[in-house]
This record gives sequence, C-alpha cells and structure tokens, in this order.
Amino acid sequence: MESLYLLIPIALVFCVIVIRLLIWAIDSGQYEDLDKEASRILMEDDTGGQKSKPKEGSDCAD
Repeated sequence: MESLYLLIPIALVFCVIVIRLLIWAIDSGQYEDLDKEASRILMEDDTGGQKSKPKEGSDCAD
C-alpha cells in the first residue's frame, strides 16, 4: 500500500509528459502527411545512392 504513494504520482507525471509530447507533435505538423513518408521508400532516388567523388588532390583514399 505504501508503494502506491510513490507509484501513482510517478504514473501521473509520466502521463502528463506523454500527453504534452503528443500535443506538441500534433501542433508542429508531425502527423500532417503520413502517406508521403510511407511511399517515399518505394520511389527512386535522384542521386542513385552514389557518393560524391572526392576532389582531385585530396588525401582521402576511398
């Protein structure tokens, strides 16, 4: 019973933090366009996954 005096306030604080984070995410537009991000992996990338070539004379050995 005594442990409830500690666990209930901790749970309430945790719930308040989670709710505030959820409201922040909704207000900042995190959930605006879910379909775009879900289909982005299926689209081809313009860069083709190629790394940029190092400049001539650089000491980078790739």
